[in-house]
Amino acid sequence: MLIKALIALAAVVIVFVAIVAMQPSDFRVARTATIAAPAPAVFAQVNDYRNWKAWSPYEKLDPAMKKTYEGAAAGTGAVYTWAGNSQAGEGRATITESRPNELIRIRLEFLKPFTATNTAEFTFEPEGDRTAVTWNLTGTRNFLFKAVGLFMNMDKMVGGQFEEGLAQLKSVTEAGPKG
Repeated sequence: MLIKALIALAAVVIVFVAIVAMQPSDFRVARTATIAAPAPAVFAQVNDYRNWKAWSPYEKLDPAMKKTYEGAAAGTGAVYTWAGNSQAGEGRATITESRPNELIRIRLEFLKPFTATNTAEFTFEPEGDRTAVTWNLTGTRNFLFKAVGLFMNMDKMVGGQFEEGLAQLKSVTEAGPKG
């Protein structure tokens, strides 16, 4: 009886490992919002990390979070580091590419509660007197994150945070000066 139970358990583990291994390693989460403001106004909010406190959902995770800014004041070379509670975690974000009113690419290095390096991008598409902003995150999942992904939908979780952030970005930008 014990042998049969161990064999059944081993079979379940093997099937689980095979299912996890077959999951895609790469992921992408993206959300888009249209903001009633020209691209330069929207771009300015994202290109300077000091502006993020007004719209980023991640800034609200820990009011006591320690933040530092290094490198360039804005654009390529700007660095933002944070260390906060278990929700905020710890990490570093570096703007690696900044093309005015078109694209901002960020290298995201998470240190706590887990380690990972991903890429975030913001693209800005003028649509008359409005701007379509797309916020996306791409990266590679290791075996553990593939397994977690079977039970937690990263697109819904992170996508919901992106939607919240874009709504706040819309609110802040539309309330500010146009230009």
